[in-house]
Amino acid sequence: MVKALRVYDENLAEKIKAYINDYSSSNGYGPSVREIAEEMGIHSSRAGRYMALLYERGEISRNTKGIYESNAISKMSYETENVAILGSVPCGPLTEIEECIEGYVRLPTSMIGKGKFFLLTAQGDSMTGAGINDGDLVLIKQQEEAEVGQIVVALVDNEVTLKRLR
Repeated sequence: MVKALRVYDENLAEKIKAYINDYSSSNGYGPSVREIAEEMGIHSSRAGRYMALLYERGEISRNTKGIYESNAISKMSYETENVAILGSVPCGPLTEIEECIEGYVRLPTSMIGKGKFFLLTAQGDSMTGAGINDGDLVLIKQQEEAEVGQIVVALVDNEVTLKRLR
């Protein structure tokens, strides 16, 4: 049971909650009590009491190691998948395919699901209407068939393009 805070500041509680949410989103895990105290300019015992209160109210969560984190992060699966970045794909005219692994990105399985995936860098601006801008990384699921309306990497005579299937 959490003891009542002598001086409870709802504004400070909201700032702590926002910091936990931002930190968790950026890092994939929550900040320590010490980090919160330093960020807020308060003593770590006071930060700990606010965090316990926010947890008791259901506004933040705790992971299996007892670290406070955002509710969104706590719902994520920590299983991840290495996804290769395989160069670029034009958004426009067909271009000859050139595959080279430029690196890897670890993505949560809870976000991408099961299957074989890779990332391509979009080149061009013909897909901006679909929210894909020049330079964006596009997550591609390798599959044999696609449905009308899906965005696909079309391979025609060893040339590729990124388009919406019609």
